[in-house]
Amino acid sequence: MSERSPTGLERARSAVSRNRVRILFAALIVLSVAVLVSGATAGGLSTATEEDVPTAPESNGHTVITESGRAGTITAYEPDGSILYYENERTKYFDVDPVEGEPLTVEYAATDTIHSEGPTCGSPPCSKNVIERTDLETGETEVLVERYEPQEIAAEWHDVDRLDENRFIVADIHADEVFILNTETGMKEWTWDAQADYPVEGGGPYPGDWTHINDVEYIESEGDPMDGNIMVSMRNQNQVVFIDPDEGLQEEWTLGTQDDTDPLYQQHNPDYIPTDQGGPAIVVADSENGNVEEFQRENGEWTQTWTWSDEQIQWPRDADRLPNGNTLITDSHGNRVIEVNPDGEIVWEVGSTMPYEAERLESGDESEGGESAQQLGLNSRTPDEDTESGSAGSESGFDPLGVIVGLFDEIGTFVESLLPHRIHNAILFISPVWMGTAHFAAIGVGILTALAWVGTEVAWQLRDAGVRARLPVYRER
Repeated sequence: MSERSPTGLERARSAVSRNRVRILFAALIVLSVAVLVSGATAGGLSTATEEDVPTAPESNGHTVITESGRAGTITAYEPDGSILYYENERTKYFDVDPVEGEPLTVEYAATDTIHSEGPTCGSPPCSKNVIERTDLETGETEVLVERYEPQEIAAEWHDVDRLDENRFIVADIHADEVFILNTETGMKEWTWDAQADYPVEGGGPYPGDWTHINDVEYIESEGDPMDGNIMVSMRNQNQVVFIDPDEGLQEEWTLGTQDDTDPLYQQHNPDYIPTDQGGPAIVVADSENGNVEEFQRENGEWTQTWTWSDEQIQWPRDADRLPNGNTLITDSHGNRVIEVNPDGEIVWEVGSTMPYEAERLESGDESEGGESAQQLGLNSRTPDEDTESGSAGSESGFDPLGVIVGLFDEIGTFVESLLPHRIHNAILFISPVWMGTAHFAAIGVGILTALAWVGTEVAWQLRDAGVRARLPVYRER
């Protein structure tokens, strides 16, 4: 027996119901677009030009910040917070160090991406790594070293450390090496190859981005057990290691475990604090774990003695212990550089679009003048202990768009809690700086709504055409 054809009244009711569903879908998409437009047009943080760079609060010295993500920049702030120097000529800027005896001169590592085929790049894109010296007052820049790599990804020199007038230690990500380069002769005088001590099966993909050696530091402290050694950060092995130039890897001093994300997970920029300053200790940006931490050497082992994080911190990549006991922290995906005091409170902050490293010039190179957390008696801080309150809300009355953004923010926060930290960081790395939790949620809601709408329309069309679907298993009457 054939099915009864719907009456005119039933067809009208069906059309009304369908239109209501369409209105709901359209409203969700419009709201998603409104949230995205509000974020993109809000005039948020940017460092793309010197005019866009925010001023900073007053500090006790000159602060230099490098950026290596959405905008490649190096910015120097005066103690009063005004901008002393700004440059964006290179694609990415990484390590920056003060020059001893020249208070307002810095040396830094930077990388240019080469997009055109030529004698230095047979198959674009390629990379050019440089070490430069800049007088921040005059703007005069001298190129000290220039080297080319045949690829763009995992080809940078993230860190260099000056040994003397003519020699630098270089962290070479592309070759998975640490070497001493003589800038006068252009020759490598010493090399440590990670393959000498580590199997290529561990860490990142070989040969693409196996070790990602992102930091080197020559330890020069008479009487310290690591005097004369080179500390190396092997990001993809989750380890900080020590290399004796004559004897090689000092395995018993290794901090971290290759196949474990505790205590370190793809860390950046560890600083060594020697015994005469309360060490041996290492203060390090534990990037993928979202913390800044310090480890003390006790009874032949590394013990965590301090940690700092708050609700906002996301992918920290540098931490310097200052002589006054404060810690200068670069929070790359938190889009800020902050200074926290011994009680863990933020006492200085400036916005930055994916900063890589920050230096307080008067404090010396990195944590050169800082003491260990144990000696200072620093208080650890975590988000659970973070008592700083957020915004109290708008004083101008009811804000409908603000309510909608808040709802999307709640959705995004829930989804974020389900994502692995590393996946969340990867999404932030490729997204515009203005995008926050609410904007990612808006994209997700908009896409899911559009797919649901298309699927619903297809189902309606099939139903109107008399096409029915039934379960493959059913019970006969």
